[in-house]
Amino acid sequence: MIKLVLVRHGKSVWNKENKFTGWTNVELAPEGIEEAKEAGKKLYENGFNFDIVYTSVLKRAIDTANLIINELNDSDLIIKRSYKLNERHYGALQGLNKDETKVKYGEEQVKLWRRGFELPPKLTMDDPRFPGNDPLYKDIDKSLLPLSESLKETIERVSEYYEEEIKKELLNGKNIMIVAHGNSLRGLVKYIEKLSDEDVINLEIPTGKPLVYELDDELNIIKHYYL
Repeated sequence: MIKLVLVRHGKSVWNKENKFTGWTNVELAPEGIEEAKEAGKKLYENGFNFDIVYTSVLKRAIDTANLIINELNDSDLIIKRSYKLNERHYGALQGLNKDETKVKYGEEQVKLWRRGFELPPKLTMDDPRFPGNDPLYKDIDKSLLPLSESLKETIERVSEYYEEEIKKELLNGKNIMIVAHGNSLRGLVKYIEKLSDEDVINLEIPTGKPLVYELDDELNIIKHYYL
């Protein structure tokens, strides 16, 4: 039996401030650090071990993964990072308070941006929030970096990475943990479970709570559950 575990990073400082975060590289809040440690303890107590850990390139996911790995006490893990596991890019909404944005644009419009497939307002390429202006992405063609992303585009990005990189490792019998973000993990769950667009809109993934998939040799789901 193969195990795939998905973990949304612990609560960040911008989660606490109720801001659109997206690709902004913010820190974990103290509560988020504790959530990550607790996730690691639960995985350790339940006998989980992994061959590969995947994260995004964003600090809150990397730090969550490192805190979990410390609790697992396993230094032989392979760790791989990719921007394709980043959170959804919220474009010009990034850094804005969600409640203030509702007042400005209307609650229904903000709901469509957050939970629907509509594209949030785009950045301009000279905006410091555009990833092409961040040294973290200096080796990536700017044409591949988003000015804004719909949920559909985020799902496509993450699903493509799963097919190209992660799936082959699972088929080789590797146990894998993916530490990423609310929307990127929603995309993975949609893809893995073959959920409808309607189902994924209402899907909520809690911070710091491991979601376990037990898979057969052909990656069919035997069962899945939260620890």
